Amino acid sequence: MGAYILRRLLLIIPTLLGIMIVNFTLVQFVPGGPIEQIIAQVEGQGDVTGGFTGGGGGAELPGDSDTGYAGARGLPPEFIEELEKEFGFDKPPLERFLNMMWKYMRFDFGESYFRSISVVDLVLEKMPVSISLGLWSTLIAYMVSIPLGIRKAVKDGSAFDSWTSGLIIAAYSIPGFLFAILLLVLFAGGSYWQIFPLRGLTSDNWHQLGFFAKIADYFWHIALPVLASTIAAFATLTLLTKNSFLDEIKKQYVMTARAKGLSERGVLYGHVFRNAMLIVIAGLPGVFIGVFFGGSIIIETIFSLDGLGRLGFEAAVARDYPVIFGTLFAFGLIGLLMGIISDLMYVLVDPRIDFEKREG
Repeated sequence: MGAYILRRLLLIIPTLLGIMIVNFTLVQFVPGGPIEQIIAQVEGQGDVTGGFTGGGGGAELPGDSDTGYAGARGLPPEFIEELEKEFGFDKPPLERFLNMMWKYMRFDFGESYFRSISVVDLVLEKMPVSISLGLWSTLIAYMVSIPLGIRKAVKDGSAFDSWTSGLIIAAYSIPGFLFAILLLVLFAGGSYWQIFPLRGLTSDNWHQLGFFAKIADYFWHIALPVLASTIAAFATLTLLTKNSFLDEIKKQYVMTARAKGLSERGVLYGHVFRNAMLIVIAGLPGVFIGVFFGGSIIIETIFSLDGLGRLGFEAAVARDYPVIFGTLFAFGLIGLLMGIISDLMYVLVDPRIDFEKREG
């Protein structure tokens, strides 16, 4: 197992390199870079992206071709050259990419173009929000989905299975952002009840509260965002668990165990559980990564949470390349490590699995 883990760790390097090459190459063709953003602000045009979406804010003007940047009419070439030097665009793309990757290998992600703060400090500042959403949503989804899926498999075809399947399908069909808005309207002072707070992870007086009051305040704030981000994962995991257990229950070794006189509970948790849970555990990294990176953008925006999802979106809009590539590198690394952790959990659930023999 040690050799397998070492190979997987070494494989992270070319995988991350490929991810960064593809995204760095794509960025070279995207209009409205950081220099255009600065020019738009200097010229009083607001956001340069408006010129590429029909807003007219960054439309090309006579004389733009002198510098090659949209909206640069009337600005001295020295000013443009100084901007290029400051952002590192005075070097060819290949040199910029190699310099960036050399720094990333030393976990030096640079400084944000527009926030005057290092990317590492910025990510650490936003990390608690996204970790809270990711961990609690994944934990709750698994704690509810696994027992419910097992129960549905045991009661397959019963009234319980039918009405719970209806609820699950309804929950899966509701988009997460729509469910989040519904929760706000119902429970956060929309049109009905003011039960939960509208924004933030903690109250303004959180530091003045006692230990248990701080815990209660934290869960009070995180309840609606976690519920909104859990709904889709909950439905998928429940059906996955049910189908996995149904497949195992129909196999020959289960009939043999029953024939030997084992109780249904003994058969289910002594034999079926270990085999059926493999596919469920395999989905753990995907669920966590999906909530942590994907769903957090909309959920954080709706509930006014300042996390990594909003950070990535704002960086993309502002063309803040150090933040974009720094977070992409960090997230890619986390995702690949989660894949290795998933394999280790395979072995923990079923020690018979040997990845080294499979690869051989």
